[in-house]
Amino acid sequence: MFKTRNTLLFSILIVLLLLTLLLNISLGQVAIPFKEVAKSLTGIHASKDTWEYIILNFRLPKAITAILVGIGLSISGLLMQTLFRNPLAGPYVLGLSSGSSLGVAFVILGAGLLPAFLSEFLLSSYGIILASCCGSLAVLLLILAVSKKLRDTSTILIVGLMFSSFTGAIVSVLTYFSTAEQLQKFTFWSMGSLGNLPWKNILILAICVLIGLVLSLISIKSLDALLLGENYAKSLGLNIQKSRYIIILGTSILAGSITAFAGPIAFIGLAVPHLSKLIFQTSNHKILFWSTILIGAIIMLFCDMVSQMPGMNFTLPINAITSIIGAPIVIWLIIRKRNLV
Repeated sequence: MFKTRNTLLFSILIVLLLLTLLLNISLGQVAIPFKEVAKSLTGIHASKDTWEYIILNFRLPKAITAILVGIGLSISGLLMQTLFRNPLAGPYVLGLSSGSSLGVAFVILGAGLLPAFLSEFLLSSYGIILASCCGSLAVLLLILAVSKKLRDTSTILIVGLMFSSFTGAIVSVLTYFSTAEQLQKFTFWSMGSLGNLPWKNILILAICVLIGLVLSLISIKSLDALLLGENYAKSLGLNIQKSRYIIILGTSILAGSITAFAGPIAFIGLAVPHLSKLIFQTSNHKILFWSTILIGAIIMLFCDMVSQMPGMNFTLPINAITSIIGAPIVIWLIIRKRNLV
């Protein structure tokens, strides 16, 4: 009975993902019929060259980015919530987002202090991605160094929050001394974006997400054991230090690469694991891993679809949409859980 229910739920989620993908590519400033979208995606020429160009060069790359971002943030959120046994832990709890923001802030807000040729490169899209990667990597290395010294997982959480506060303070100081133009550029980056990524960048992001997912898959047994507490996990013969190291590394690769290419995107990593547990009514990570992947991709595609504002001439910031949709979900889940207790 339980297996049949799970099979049915997974089938529904897969169909929903395909429908959301087609709808995401179909809707936008220019409405394209489902039939034409399906033609282009299966290698058949669409009725209009313009439609085909829009689908293959703008909407498909954006939809794939949305899927990768949704998957990566959702899985990293699941890893963090289990590792810290904290329902409010998210993918950025270790301070990776703040590290990325600090790297980008140094480039955008401090580029004027550098030589012209270096400033020009750093202010390009590749320079900003490089700065974001370096910022999150620096925090990752610090967190990994701390995790080797500390045995208590909750202490690592506190250290991560302290890193966030520290880097956030430096960003605040930089913004205070910045011009209006610099502040506007930094604000746009902090709002997140799924568009304007060339195929080369999407491939790099896909490889990073794949590496993060492989590390997450390796950690499934460890995550199930950690749910019952570190002492119980040790009694099962689990190497806590090694498992924690792999989980932190997997989360860092997922969250760090996504922040670098798409900017900091809120609430997806926090809300999706809870939705997955609620729908499948299980704490088994073999099921939660795949369900979180599917639900994360669907929700991110849906948020992207809302941000495009079909028929309108503008696109809303993706970070605003994920927060508008994600915050009520988290509040509802907290209230529901309290009522069930």
